[in-house]
Amino acid sequence: MVRAGSGSRRKSRAVSREKGFQEMSEANSKETAKAPRTRRGGLIWHFLKGSRVFFLLCMLSAVLSALADMVTPQIIRVAVDQVIGGAGTESLSPQVRDLLASAGGAAYLKQNLWILALAVMAVAVVKAAGQYGFRVFNARGGETLVKNMRDTLYNHIERLPFQWHMQHHTGDIIQRCTSDIETTRNFISEQMTGLIRILILLALSLVFMLGMNVPLTLIAMIPVPAIIGYSIHFHHQIWKGFQECDENEGKLSAMVQENLTGVRVVRAFGRERYERDRFDVQNEYYTSLWVKMGRIMSRFWSTNDVLSGIQVMLVVVFGVVFCLRDQMTSGEYIAFLSYNGMLVWPIRQLGRMISEMSKAGVSMERIGEIMDAEEEKDDPAGLTPPLDREIRFDHVTFGYEGAGEMLHDISLTVPAGSTLGILGGTGSGKSTMMYLLDRLYDLPEDGGKITIGGVDIRKMRLSHLRGGIGIVLQEPFLFSRTLRENLMIASPTMSEEDLTDASRTACLEETIAGFTRGYETFVGERGVTLSGGQKQRAAIARMLTQKAPIMIFDDSLSAVDTETDAKIRAALEKKFGQATIILISHRMTTLSRADQVLVLDHGRVAQLGTPEELKEQPGLFREIDRIQSLSREEVA
Repeated sequence: MVRAGSGSRRKSRAVSREKGFQEMSEANSKETAKAPRTRRGGLIWHFLKGSRVFFLLCMLSAVLSALADMVTPQIIRVAVDQVIGGAGTESLSPQVRDLLASAGGAAYLKQNLWILALAVMAVAVVKAAGQYGFRVFNARGGETLVKNMRDTLYNHIERLPFQWHMQHHTGDIIQRCTSDIETTRNFISEQMTGLIRILILLALSLVFMLGMNVPLTLIAMIPVPAIIGYSIHFHHQIWKGFQECDENEGKLSAMVQENLTGVRVVRAFGRERYERDRFDVQNEYYTSLWVKMGRIMSRFWSTNDVLSGIQVMLVVVFGVVFCLRDQMTSGEYIAFLSYNGMLVWPIRQLGRMISEMSKAGVSMERIGEIMDAEEEKDDPAGLTPPLDREIRFDHVTFGYEGAGEMLHDISLTVPAGSTLGILGGTGSGKSTMMYLLDRLYDLPEDGGKITIGGVDIRKMRLSHLRGGIGIVLQEPFLFSRTLRENLMIASPTMSEEDLTDASRTACLEETIAGFTRGYETFVGERGVTLSGGQKQRAAIARMLTQKAPIMIFDDSLSAVDTETDAKIRAALEKKFGQATIILISHRMTTLSRADQVLVLDHGRVAQLGTPEELKEQPGLFREIDRIQSLSREEVA
């Protein structure tokens, strides 16, 4: 009973958290709705580049197939009325009378019915050719469209600012780039291309039906306004329903992606039950949305079926009445029923298209939200000054969007070729300073300025700035590739000697030598097959291959032992003594070799000076140094 109650409370807390998450997501959706959006028609036209010819050929094939559909009922009509029934040809069009005469006349055809059968077969072959072309060109166009959409989206996402990526869940982005693209493709290749065929069938069916019996045609059209009207009525409900389903599928994908990526953390802290309950809540909510959509779609299609059935009933009943009154022939009645079947199907398809349009519209909105995001622009006319100069933070003030100020009036100078150590508590702004220096976040005009050699970094070309700053992030990320591919990301054409030299400097050479395949060892997702220290050293080696004049180590030596830390710092001083190095660390042995140390406290400069000076001053630096000194003595 205790376990059950505990699980219930845990699930209750998960429900509360998920409700909060849903409310926050709804608020974000409202904010997004206010943002300017790309014209979706223009966006689709852009995506269709390269596939327009295939879709044009697809539509022409649809026209051919539709025309073939129109001919067969006319052959049957002539066979029943003129050939078998012996009726006069006055009711036929001049073109049909001429064709009948060229085939030998009604009497001859009555003796050779195989000719009419052959004509039906010929029309069927033409129709089959049209349908074959429709499917082949449609498939080519659809796959080309999907490839173009994926390429365009991926290239655009790659150019979006770091801040944008921090504001969007990876799982949701993946869902938009897969499921939403597929939904859009299905609509364009299956619904939009079919629209031409539907309109042709609709128009030609009406023309032939009016030519045979105007009153019966008008009767057949009675339910059409009702079908179109209720389809439009359901459109808004279907749109809103699909939007909710799509957004919550993105949340579910994000949840799965995070759990699979952080599976070691979940296992280490025994959070499997909590994460499972959290997933169950979101999955249950997502399922309920589709159940709700199922009810809406059931009402939609059942109403459609009832109205379509009424339309067919009206044609059958009144057609029989007209035949009994000699207002139409048996052949005309049979042909009319065939055309009416062609009329009902397009009308029903138009209703289906409205529902599919709602679903595709939601997907296009979500894709459009990505395309609306402004890309990070690199000014070709930007300055490219040398970066081996002093770095100056001049009254830098910065806050993340939607949060308070993270940095408050930071001013300091880092001489060229010197080492700056940065110490501070969690959230004090250490990493933020480095993000601003590398322009992962842009400093606002009223937030002070950062200069290198006296040049404001906002005026520099981005590629030049980032190419001259090597950075090892606090959480090193390795791709699911070989060690060689990971280390050579910054310099794909580097020599084997340079690669080995960088590995040796990062104290990674012995580790690589211990692997059976050496540099060709495959690294699992996010470097999961390596230890924390090995990942950090691999990230350091990768940065060193860049040979940048400015090197930033964002707490990137925390997972290596003190001895290896000392070896790496000594190798850096020997190999890259002229580079400007910034060390963010909480380890005193690392900071003690810095030329000056900056101590941050809640985004403000608390202390700034040499390690020796700070040891003599009361404050955070001396306190941490004292604690770590006692710890080292206890270990000794």
